[in-house]
Amino acid sequence: MTSWDEFTAAAPSLASRVRARFAAAESHVLATLRRDGSPRVSGSEIDFRDGEAYIESMLDAMKARDLQRDDRFALHAYPGIEEGGDAKIAGRAVEITDPAEVSRIQEGQESHLFRLDVREAVLTWVEDNTLWIESWHPGSWVRFARPDNGPAVRTELG
Repeated sequence: MTSWDEFTAAAPSLASRVRARFAAAESHVLATLRRDGSPRVSGSEIDFRDGEAYIESMLDAMKARDLQRDDRFALHAYPGIEEGGDAKIAGRAVEITDPAEVSRIQEGQESHLFRLDVREAVLTWVEDNTLWIESWHPGSWVRFARPDNGPAVRTELG
């Protein structure tokens, strides 16, 4: 399991920029898997606390049911903001079921709470006619650039 703090320690610059994109808007796009395996997208908020990233859901919402059945998720930062690039994280959503922990984190709200096990983070942006893609997976951090006129450049960062 990779906590937000572990991702931040492994790729501090990327983690900071990805988090800034999520902080730039309140609602983001969460992808889950329906019972038949087809994708479902829903609005969702992300909360960073105690070195972890969390998402909440209303009780018995479809996205919560999806995550309880299949914990894989992808969360795309609100795409309507161009500054700072396009940020996405993916991994596994682990439901917190201990009532005391849920109450402490949610401050008394009754809803589903999921801690995000980050297994991928990606930030893409365009600068001077060059598409930049920076991605992180546990144990691997890569920056890739594809200029309009020239060969692609790939740099292993860690």
